[in-house]
Amino acid sequence: MTARLSCGGLIAAALLLSGCATGPVTQAPLDSAKYTVENTEKFVVLDPATDAAVTCTGLQERTLADGRLDVVADVKNREDSQFQVQIQCVFKSDQGFSVGDETPWQSVTLAQFSTETVHFTALNPDATRYTIRVRQARNGVTKN
Repeated sequence: MTARLSCGGLIAAALLLSGCATGPVTQAPLDSAKYTVENTEKFVVLDPATDAAVTCTGLQERTLADGRLDVVADVKNREDSQFQVQIQCVFKSDQGFSVGDETPWQSVTLAQFSTETVHFTALNPDATRYTIRVRQARNGVTKN
């Protein structure tokens, strides 16, 4: 009787572990939370479509010799189709208020699953903080 139960148990375990065969599934590369900067003070997505499609995978900032802030952002398309965005940087004071130094909106086309680097430099040395804003591109609009 014990041999019959053991044999039956082995067969049941083998069937349970065998699973179903499926073909390979194409999936977008996953973002590591360690390298994603989303909806923070420094990177803000302005609309739901862009929020679903775009992420910031890195920010680098440095102060130039003349005291101006220089910022580089890596913006990634999480979708399997091309996505066009507009990106702007608002430079701010230590207290977080705009110093009147906003870059024009830049149109950036992101190929599927690609990452593009966008560069911003403050016009005056009063800027010590910043916010990069990104939105879905508007038809025919490249500046606001």
